[in-house]
Amino acid sequence: MIRVDPVTLEFNGVRLEPLGLQHLDGLRAAAADGELWNLRVTSVPEPQDTEDYIRAGLETPNRVAFAVVDVSSATVIGTTSYHDIMPAIDRVEIGYTWYAKSRQKSHVNTSCKLLLLSHAFDTLGCAVVGLRTDNFNYASQAAIERLGAKKDGVIRHHAPRRDGTVRDTVMYSIVRGEWHEVKSHLHYRLSRHAQ
Repeated sequence: MIRVDPVTLEFNGVRLEPLGLQHLDGLRAAAADGELWNLRVTSVPEPQDTEDYIRAGLETPNRVAFAVVDVSSATVIGTTSYHDIMPAIDRVEIGYTWYAKSRQKSHVNTSCKLLLLSHAFDTLGCAVVGLRTDNFNYASQAAIERLGAKKDGVIRHHAPRRDGTVRDTVMYSIVRGEWHEVKSHLHYRLSRHAQ
């Protein structure tokens, strides 16, 4: 049975540290980089809602939230979480992930996912790691598929969006038996990005 506690993870110039109110100004600035709260298919907080967003991340049961920090500048560049943690079946999901617009399409997402997946499979002993996204968030679906996750299906009429509509949720997963190949693939992607 897995036990998921807050932890600091670092790799490839990116550090994941337990999210706290000390990250408030940095997270607010990261969201402002691209005014990400205007995107219909994400849950990025508006500037005045950032403190509540952090508190929700800390208070939600079965969730461990992280600030994503650029090591070289000590700048908060986004956030991600383990969530829907199910110790009885050794399952976690990775989500609530977003990055400042200037850090998108860089090594950051792959590095963060490699950190979280490595910790989940190699340290925690997870049997499966899930990922999910809005059915209209095509960029997120493509990013998840590039990681090597397999599409499990779509849960229809699953969760409310900020604008009051209800989204369908696209579910993905990586199982323990796939991890070695996925890990090799992610390292390969990062080596190609560095060239």
